[in-house]
Parts: sequence; structure tokens; C-alpha cells
Amino acid sequence: MSATAAPRTQRARAAALTTSIVVLTLVTGAIHLSLGGLMFTLNGLGYFALAAAFVVGAAISHPLVVRFSWLPRVALIGYALASIVAWLVMGGRYDLAYVTKGVEVALIVLVILDIYRVYGGVAGLIRHAVASLRWTVAWIRG
Repeated sequence: MSATAAPRTQRARAAALTTSIVVLTLVTGAIHLSLGGLMFTLNGLGYFALAAAFVVGAAISHPLVVRFSWLPRVALIGYALASIVAWLVMGGRYDLAYVTKGVEVALIVLVILDIYRVYGGVAGLIRHAVASLRWTVAWIRG
């Protein structure tokens, strides 16, 4: 493999991972939106908003976006986990629900893989998040 092929391969893998995360997020959002009712509609819209935030974080290299690129990842994992827990507590046990939970589990796994790709692991993400929050506090204080 040539020296230029390795970065191209890494970019292709990163693009495939990002695309997979966004597609799974949109799929679970669309499923929730299709169920009707306020709770499902809000859940679906939340997934759509997180998909948009993830795309912005992956596609825009503005320093402010890069500084907070950890936030959509953490929010997406938390949102998917909250959806799974809510379903375990009060959800219906039908085929589409199991499919949706499978999509959400796959989504969590892919976001964790992305965290390892971008930050080198959870510790790297935490360091990045703490640094961005320190910067924010310093900026607010002036």
C-alpha cells in the first residue's frame, strides 16, 4: 500500500462509519415518527436533530465545531440508551419495537467505534470534552 493510499483508506472508512451512524439514526427516527403520538414524534424529531448535529460535527472543520464535536456523539449514545430504557420500562413488545431496539444498539456500537477512531477511546473523548468546557468557561469569564 502506498503512502497516499493509507490516508485515502482511512478517509473512506471514516466516511463509511459516519454514513452508517447517520443512516441508522435517521432510520430509528423515522420509525419513531411513523408510530404517531406526541412521545414518538418528539423522539423521532430528536433523532433527526442528532443526525444533523452529527453531520455538522463530521463535515465542518470550523474550530468551534471541532471543539464541541464530542457533544453529538455523547448525546446520541445517551439518547439511544434513554430510548431503550424507556422501551424496557413501558414499551410494547412487538416486532417493529425489537427491530428498532436492534438499530439503536447497533447505533451505540458504531458511535463507540467512532469515538475510538476520533479520540482514541473514551479517555480521549473525556479529555477533549473537559478541554472544550474549560475553554468555554474561560471565554465566558472573559
